[in-house]
Amino acid sequence: MSLKEKIDATKLPKHIAIIMDGNGRWAKGKGKLRIFGHHNGVGTVKTITESCAKLGIKHLTLYAFSTENWSRPAIEVRALMELLVDTMRKELPTLMKNDIRLSFIGNHADLPVKCQKQLHATMEATAANNRMDLVLALSYSAKWDLVQAVKNIAGKVKEGLLEPSEITDKIIDKELSTHQWPHPELLIRTSGEKRISNFLLWEIAYSELYFCDKLWPDFTEEDLFQAILDYQQRERRFGKTSEQISSTA
Repeated sequence: MSLKEKIDATKLPKHIAIIMDGNGRWAKGKGKLRIFGHHNGVGTVKTITESCAKLGIKHLTLYAFSTENWSRPAIEVRALMELLVDTMRKELPTLMKNDIRLSFIGNHADLPVKCQKQLHATMEATAANNRMDLVLALSYSAKWDLVQAVKNIAGKVKEGLLEPSEITDKIIDKELSTHQWPHPELLIRTSGEKRISNFLLWEIAYSELYFCDKLWPDFTEEDLFQAILDYQQRERRFGKTSEQISSTA
């Protein structure tokens, strides 16, 4: 029996988030420039995105570029932005064929104008698709998003639209850029690193974490299936005991 056949289609995570790590190290290991790794990582993005859609995953969020990544060498950042624009343009037919809607979270203003235009054009072209949401985290950090949410809430309190006593986790949820999607049940990180790197810190409070030693360009569909199988073998208690979970199952 293949790994895919072992997956229980009734227990799929609705939302998977992935920290796509290891492109640069993959390239360096082959004696190439870091951008070579990013180019090869695009192929993995396409494979994993299509695989998630075919499985029935409803939301897939990919950590593509953090706010901290702006501090990388300018030549690498420029090449990454150009690669992003080129990929969105070339892969639009793939998104349409698979009925995938592209969305975005992050600091839009920091992106180059050309990137902003292509991003919005692709989002507009795929807006009616509803098989799966593909969310790109670009110029994104969880701390940045939380700061924006706090500012928005503080503004509402100042204007008399909200009392401090009315602030709850649901209020904060609504002010985050991720408010329209459910929190991820499964977070995958490649490359062997075991940290979150400022990604969806609020949203992954109860996510299952899966760390894979493979570098992102080497991450395959089978690796995705293995991560989902591992997720399905875990007991999600949300603070309750195993006995409480069993009694309500």
